[in-house]
Amino acid sequence: MTTCRAPSARTLRALDYLNVFLADVRDGVGPYLAIYLLATQHWDPASIGIAMSAMGIATVVAQTPCGALIDALTQKRLLIAIAAALVGISCAAITLFPTFAFIMTAQALNGIAAAIFPPAVAAITLGIVGPKQFAARMGRNEAFNHAGNVGAAALAGLAGYFLGREWIFYLVAAIAGASIVSIFFIAEEDIDHDVARAAMPNHTGRRGTASGLKALLAHREILIFAISVTLFHFANAAMLPLAGQLLSQDKTTGASLYMSACIIAAQLVMIPVAALAGTQADTWGRKPIFLIGFGVLPIRGCLYTLSDDPFFIIAVQLLDGIGAGIFGVLWVTVVADLTKGTGRYNLTLGTVATAQSIGAALSNAVAGYVVNAWGYNAGFLMLAGIAACALTIFYWAMPETREPEVEPEGRLSPAVYPMP
Repeated sequence: MTTCRAPSARTLRALDYLNVFLADVRDGVGPYLAIYLLATQHWDPASIGIAMSAMGIATVVAQTPCGALIDALTQKRLLIAIAAALVGISCAAITLFPTFAFIMTAQALNGIAAAIFPPAVAAITLGIVGPKQFAARMGRNEAFNHAGNVGAAALAGLAGYFLGREWIFYLVAAIAGASIVSIFFIAEEDIDHDVARAAMPNHTGRRGTASGLKALLAHREILIFAISVTLFHFANAAMLPLAGQLLSQDKTTGASLYMSACIIAAQLVMIPVAALAGTQADTWGRKPIFLIGFGVLPIRGCLYTLSDDPFFIIAVQLLDGIGAGIFGVLWVTVVADLTKGTGRYNLTLGTVATAQSIGAALSNAVAGYVVNAWGYNAGFLMLAGIAACALTIFYWAMPETREPEVEPEGRLSPAVYPMP
């Protein structure tokens, strides 16, 4: 199917609402699980690290197959609805069966669902607006996503403080239901499923055919990008959960509110940053903006070691708003640049997301053991060092991927292109 008309206003509004609601669903209960396990169930940091890693490990296993599935299926809306239902049920059930085995299982199910959300939403967005408007629309998606995180974090903090930490899990289940409703307000006829998998004409003018995974992995720029984002997520994933544990030490009340304040502070910064990154990606280029996102992460890790004062930690968390705001918009845009014409956008997106998930899973597990052995400052400094490595590799090895402009003579300026 090829869309010949502009998408309906209802579809675009539904896409906004979907990003608002999925903001709190795609990560499950996130760092609140670490607080719940530490303060309510009295787990040690190493066990918490394993439980937090279970979701990431499941995502690693599922991410690439899910990307291939999204390329192959036209029922992308139904796939998102099923994944959201899975998250809602598993999060609510954690409060009823808080055993190590059950929480590991629930986290694994959440990890499978998390493997579906980013590529499926990106594919639907690409299929609705097309490649020319993709970066700007992803900026809007991420802005609404971060706005949803602000609202969800505020509700979670209030629910945890006044009703009990278990109500945070019930809140996620309710928001999952709202996301299921919103996805079906996106009109199926507004989605071009060929465009959604990047099987559109490439720079030679030929319509792309499906390239295999082996050919995609032989693409040097994709490999460099995958390595860079793996290190970025290794450095980033454990920082907020560790900050949450630091806030929970010797505090029987208020930890959920402090964690919500950390999340809200970052999300408020992410909203304008994501919108700006989306609108400026075609003007400034992808790489200069991405370097800002990579650069703030090692600074953030070092700053966490200076004080455990809650207000200082909340202030440091503002830097996460810059890094995550940029990353959320540009990583899917760069992958779209690199796979244009291949027909395997979602497969590649899933493969790169697998690399991210490997980094995130290792981050929580390794950081948990480092903190257990040497303390929180050692954990933060270890993560900051890995962030510096990610910045260096991306700066020296990753080229610009923005679509080149045609010169007056009709020749194309040098740029990075995918395989023919």
